[in-house]
Parts: sequence; structure tokens; C-alpha cells
Amino acid sequence: MSLLVVGLSHRSAPVSVLERAALSADAQIKLLQDTVAAEPAAEAAVLATCNRIELYADVDKFHAGVAELSTLLAQHSGVGLEELTPYLYVHYEDRAVHHFFSVACGLDSMVVGEGQILGQIKDALATAQELHTAGRLLNDLFQQALRVGKRAHSETGIDRAGQSLVTFGLEQLSSGAPVDAWLKGKRALVIGAGSMSSLAAATLARAGVAELVVANRTFDRAERLAALLAEQYGQRPAEQDDVDVLARAVPMESVPDELTRADVVVSCTGATGLVLTADLVAEAIEGRTGAPAVERAADSAAVRSGLPPTSVGSEDGCPLDLSAVQGSAVQGSTGFSVMGEAAVAGMDAATLEQHAAWVDNGTVDRREGRRSTPEIDTEAVAALAAAAATLGRVPERRRPEPVAEVPRPLPVLSLLDLAMPRDIDAAVHRLLGVRLVDIESLAEASADAPMAADVDQVRQIVSDEVAAFDAAQRAAHITPTVVALRTMAADVVAGEIARLDGRLPGLDDKQRGEITQTVRRVVDKLLHAPTVRVKQLAAEPGGAGYADALRTLFDLDPETVAAVSRADDNSRDDDSAALGGLDFGRENFDSNNFESAENRGRA
Repeated sequence: MSLLVVGLSHRSAPVSVLERAALSADAQIKLLQDTVAAEPAAEAAVLATCNRIELYADVDKFHAGVAELSTLLAQHSGVGLEELTPYLYVHYEDRAVHHFFSVACGLDSMVVGEGQILGQIKDALATAQELHTAGRLLNDLFQQALRVGKRAHSETGIDRAGQSLVTFGLEQLSSGAPVDAWLKGKRALVIGAGSMSSLAAATLARAGVAELVVANRTFDRAERLAALLAEQYGQRPAEQDDVDVLARAVPMESVPDELTRADVVVSCTGATGLVLTADLVAEAIEGRTGAPAVERAADSAAVRSGLPPTSVGSEDGCPLDLSAVQGSAVQGSTGFSVMGEAAVAGMDAATLEQHAAWVDNGTVDRREGRRSTPEIDTEAVAALAAAAATLGRVPERRRPEPVAEVPRPLPVLSLLDLAMPRDIDAAVHRLLGVRLVDIESLAEASADAPMAADVDQVRQIVSDEVAAFDAAQRAAHITPTVVALRTMAADVVAGEIARLDGRLPGLDDKQRGEITQTVRRVVDKLLHAPTVRVKQLAAEPGGAGYADALRTLFDLDPETVAAVSRADDNSRDDDSAALGGLDFGRENFDSNNFESAENRGRA
């Protein structure tokens, strides 16, 4: 059996495709069940986040596995296979392990180095364990990936290379201003009460928002989150230097009213449809400003039509009578430009230099005694004569007034949509007074984000861990054979001791015990070197054949080896289930450590 991953992410597919292919919780469960029911796969796990959908499986055939997993992904995502196929990627065996460890370290995330992926991996493993679709390989893989991810964050500065989507999104909304300063004193609304929403709420509270409202379809969850926020960030004694946040919960039906009060809204729900429509947001803007919300394009045109025409100025001492030159045929033109040839006609060389500096928004003092030549003077006089003959006089220069700019109102409502599929109608981006940042805009903004030097160190960690994992898997592959060999040896010892009892019935218990121990020590010493060495050899590349050689040399029963392997798998499943509840499973929201929210759940 071999590890295979088939998936799509923000690196391979546009956000519009990811949005349509997003899997609900029920769809993920059905996908897992159908995958293990398919012929090529023995184990399966799904990693579904806001910017990736990946199906991991232990398969016995590569081509059949790729075809089956791709078909199942298309079937359960609702996107046709022909449409989905160009965006799918496939990783197999070592490359699949390398890809997964890179994902766990945040190297493949939209925001490099973000830590939320660890929580998503935990949830994926917990779901697969609950459904009994994760066996020895996937349990080992996911638990090792969690360890590798934690190692990357603890041993390197990968956290400096990127942030969570929440922080990155808020930075985009603040337009370069420090997030804490921008959020200080604002009223915030968080829609959703899952792990990402919890992380958003904690981030907003730490930044010092004045009020934090949580809305969720299940009101009890909203109340629990609001209570934890109030406990962690609520009113504090005067001697404690911390933020004071008023946190409360509201039902989803109250969202329209809360929109009229909120300054910042973060939405991340599991809804399949829009939570905030353009009409709803427009009504909220009208409720805040008292004027109907208008779209940017229409409003800008109206503003421009009311602006004074861009024209030349009328500063004292610098007159320029445009009426004498408008529509004239100077130099074959039909109009007049203060930057054009008609404006400089008749100027001497020094004046021409002055004019050039003025055009470039610079100043050059005219210098007396400037050098000139008869040729320059002749050309200047000729130009002056031509201008005077055409216009009746030489046009004078004056600086034009600055072009009037269209006023841009500051946003009165900032929206951050972290859901996939989207919660907020993209059309709200056209409304004046609204700023929207969603997954698609975050993907564009993060494309050019610089990567920290620590990324190279994390890549080395990933490479080392992949090699160690592969060696451990190869060594584990031979373990059932070694156990079966030792079991056979123990059976041989027991049989020979029983035969000795029949031939020497007068042995007392002490004598029988000494003989038994001696025979066992001899067998152990004979088997020790070859079994240790075969494990070492099996851990090296190409060492898979040593298990077959061992079975052949000692004539081991294949069914005995398979029985040991099944027992080992069952033992691992039990151990993994226990670990899932204590270390790698779904964690409860810790009111004393909101940072743990970024390591849980769906983005």
C-alpha cells in the first residue's frame, strides 16, 4: 500500500473554483466513507480548509487510485470532473509526504507561516478516527505532520514570515495603518462562532475594540464565545494594563440591526449561501449615514460633473488671455495648451529654460548675462514675430490651477470575508463607504508578500522529517515479519520443552526452569543480530525486499504475518483514539489562551 493525495488549492485553482468545490461537513463524511469503500483505497482522510481541498488515501494501485479519488472529489464537490481535472494535483509516496509536511508547516498556505493549518489537520485526523477511515499509515502521517509543524514554529522564525488570515485580512482593511491603532475604539461584529471566528474575535479584542458582538445561527455557541471573550478581555481592575471589551451575543436575525452600528465586520460561517447581500449592506450604510448608498461609478461621475472645469489660473501679475488664442490656427492647431508650442512662441532662450522648469514643476531663476548666440537670438526673434503676426501679440504665461480631485469618502464599514464559499456578496465592493476584503483579494495581496529567510530552514526541516518518516515506515513494514519470526521461535522453544518433559519426567521445577531459560537465551541470541540488522536494512531506501527474504528463509506463514499486522493496526487505532482525545483531537475553546484558537478548525 502507498500514500496518495489528490487535491486542489489556491495555488492550482482560482478562488471561484475553490468556492464551488467547497465541501460541507456532511459531504466530507460521505466522501471518506465512499473512498474507503472503493477498491483501490484502504484508508482515507480529508483536509478541507478555506483555500484547499485534499483527499489522502492509502492505495494499492496508483493509476486506479488517481482515477477513483479524482472522480470522488468531483462527485462530492458538485464540480464536474472535466472542469475540475485541470486544477487537480497529485502527489504519491515520498512526494505526498513532503507535500503534507510542507502544508503542516505553513509553507503552502496563502499566508506563509500561518499556524491555523495545524488545527485543521487535527480536525481532519479526528474526523477520520471517528469514522474509522484512518489506519496505521494515515494515523502515523497526520500525527507526525503535527509534530513537524510544531517543530517548525518552535525552532525557526517562520511565524515572522506570515500571519493568520485574520491578521493579514485586517492589515489589508487598515490600508497600511497599524492594525491595533486602526481598530482601537471601533465597534466590531463577528458572524460565526467556529474556530476561525473565535480567532478573529480574540484578535479584535486584543486590539482594543470598544464593543464586540458575536452572531451565530446556533445562539448558544455565540453566547459561549461572548462569555469567554468577556471573561478574558472584559472589564478589569484599574491596576491591570489591558484592554476593556464589551462582548455580547446576538441571534442571526439581529445582524441587519448590528450592521448599522458596526465599524468592522468579520464573517466566517459554514453557510452555503450568502450571509450578507449587497442590498443588506446598502441598507446598513443608509441606516448609518441617513443617505441612500450609491455605487462608486455612478457617484464618481456625479461628483466630477459638479466640479469646476480644469483651467489655467488667474494669478495677479501672470495674466494669460485665452480668448485671443482659443480656436486659433497657430502652428496648425485648433486649440491652445499652456504646455504646447503656442505657449512658448517668441520666448528667448532664458525664458524657454524658465518655462521648461515650470512645466516640470520646478523653478529656475533667470540669470542675467545668460550666454546666447546670434543663431539662438535670430530663432527667438523669428518665433516672436510669427506669434505676433498671428495673434496680434505675444501670449503670456501663467501657472494653471491644480486639477480638482474627486473626493473619496473614508469607509464607514469595513468587511472581512474569510468564508469559503463566500459569506459576503462581492457586489458590496462597489458601494461607496464600504471596503471589502475576501479570500480572493487576500490571495492577490499575498502573492507578492516577501518570504522570510527562515523559510529555507523550515524547508530543510521538512526534508529531514520526510526522510525520517520514510525510514520509520520501511522499518515498520518489516516489524510484523520480525514479530512472526520471534513468535515462531517461541513456539519451537515451548514445543521442545514439552518434549523434554516427556523424556525426562523426573525434572523438578527448578531444573525445568533453568533449562527453559537457557534454551530461550540461545534462541534470542541467535535471532537478535539478524532481526536488528534486517530492521536497519529495511529502513534504508530499497529495503522493502528484506521482509520477503525473511519470510522465505524462515518459511513463515503469510497468514501469521498478516494477523500480526492486523493486531498492530488495531493497537495503533486504539492508541490514536486515546491520543485524539488528549493531544491531537478536537480541543475545547480555552478561555485562558485564545491563541489556541488559531490551531483549531476550519478556516
